[in-house]
Amino acid sequence: MKAYWIHTDDNVRLRVAHWPIEKSSKGTVFLFQGRTENIEKYGRTVEYLHDFGYTAFAVDWRGQGLSDRLTEDRLMGHVLRFSDYQKDVAATIEAAKSLHLPQPWYLIGHSLGACVGLRAIAEGFPVAACAFTAPLWDINLPRLQRLGAWPLSWAFQAFGKGDTYAPGTRGESYVLTTDFKDNRLTYDPDMYEYYANISESLPEQVIGGPSMGWLFQALRETRSLSKMQSPDTPCITFCGAEDEIVAISAIQDRMTRWPGGKLELIPGARHDVLYETPKVREHVLSQICELFSASTEEKNRGASSNSSRDALV
Repeated sequence: MKAYWIHTDDNVRLRVAHWPIEKSSKGTVFLFQGRTENIEKYGRTVEYLHDFGYTAFAVDWRGQGLSDRLTEDRLMGHVLRFSDYQKDVAATIEAAKSLHLPQPWYLIGHSLGACVGLRAIAEGFPVAACAFTAPLWDINLPRLQRLGAWPLSWAFQAFGKGDTYAPGTRGESYVLTTDFKDNRLTYDPDMYEYYANISESLPEQVIGGPSMGWLFQALRETRSLSKMQSPDTPCITFCGAEDEIVAISAIQDRMTRWPGGKLELIPGARHDVLYETPKVREHVLSQICELFSASTEEKNRGASSNSSRDALV
């Protein structure tokens, strides 16, 4: 892995990482991480992508990993506006261009990364195909909590208290303070321990609960995305049938409106299907790589057909 510092146009310092491969690459897969995550968490996913012939590129979003934190409390997950994540995307794209990363480009977005990724693709992020896991296209909140979350989070942000922890959260790492038997991420104890070991060995990268400001911005962004037309980009989405973190209904609604898009609900899986049991991980990643390969072959056939028609004119 090769890591680099880059800067956004509002002067936030981000860390990006590139995993090149020695053999000829089929293209580059951008990894858009979830909230609380870091680049290192995707090491095993990258190994799989390498086996399939893909280079990988990842970014630590502002406020997490080794990128600049936005509050004095380093453990607070905070962002001023969700649109700021698109500044991170823009800087990441420029870095990828300067590094001459192999094309075509693809995207895997998990949870928050899928929320950011959907907006980015709609606004022109040039990927040949995309895959989302447990996309945060709405937060899974009971009706009464949702009714309270909107005015409460708005008030905290409006009165300058946006950098206050959301109710029920605190400045502690989830995987370091939650026993495996109580976790909502995975049914695989080995992967959960692997994630905990990463967090324990990299304490400077750990973050805890979201701020009230982050919550309000997330609610606004997911509502805005729900009204947006789906991009005309090949897409496959996976969600654990037992996911308690994101709203599955919002995912189903989006994918029914995605031209040619495919959604798979995975029985016996929780939120992080890339950290689930080996059978689930293998299935998800193989399906993703098949989509990426098929989308490129389809594009090449189209280009070849156009060239043949041009030759006959």
